[in-house]
Amino acid sequence: MSSAAHGHHGGGEKPPHKFFQHFYDSVEQQAGAAKLGMWLFLATEVLMFSGLFLAYFVVRMFYPEMVLDSHELLDKRLGGVNTVALLTSSYTMAMGVRAAQVGDQQKLVRNLIFTIGFAMVFMVVKYFEYTGKFSHGIFPGKYFDYAKAQEYAAEHGHVITGLPHIFFGLYFTMTGLHGVHVLVGIGVLFWVLRRSQRGDFGPNYYTPVENVGLYWHIVDLVWIFLFPLLYLVK
Repeated sequence: MSSAAHGHHGGGEKPPHKFFQHFYDSVEQQAGAAKLGMWLFLATEVLMFSGLFLAYFVVRMFYPEMVLDSHELLDKRLGGVNTVALLTSSYTMAMGVRAAQVGDQQKLVRNLIFTIGFAMVFMVVKYFEYTGKFSHGIFPGKYFDYAKAQEYAAEHGHVITGLPHIFFGLYFTMTGLHGVHVLVGIGVLFWVLRRSQRGDFGPNYYTPVENVGLYWHIVDLVWIFLFPLLYLVK
């Protein structure tokens, strides 16, 4: 560590944490730079999903009846379970960040484990939801089996009209991309969990936990928009 860094933290102040990088003037500057970088990254994520939301609204504007008919083939109960799972995971993630800030290692580890568990519940439910759709010929784009899907809809008292493969093309693209983000989130949560078990985080250094928390909240927020638009559309 450079002498400048040592000098900045002299005069009775607490020494910087072991992860402090010498090219920053202070721990606060390092944390601020990391958080700014995360917010810029999250802004690009929001822009990416915004394009898909725009595509959804264009399709809904041109094919309103088709969207209304097609969404009846989605399982609202499974979507609801996943919504509860992600909302709960946001709470446990927030509690984990708070635990890191106050130096409660046990609570930090516990809340990270809970967050990973709820994320895995989401992915398991999504697996069963996808395989259920595939078994009834509901695929994106040209792979959509209209006859099998119509038969499945009739069994549940529904009729699909128009071009349902367009709706399900959007459905699988939007939820699939979101699912990839959940998988990435599980990966970084495991990384933070492992470091937490080593005791890397505390009141003087919790930036990775906080930034992973920001990412996770954005993932949850995207689902909060996807669920009503795809499953509860009226």
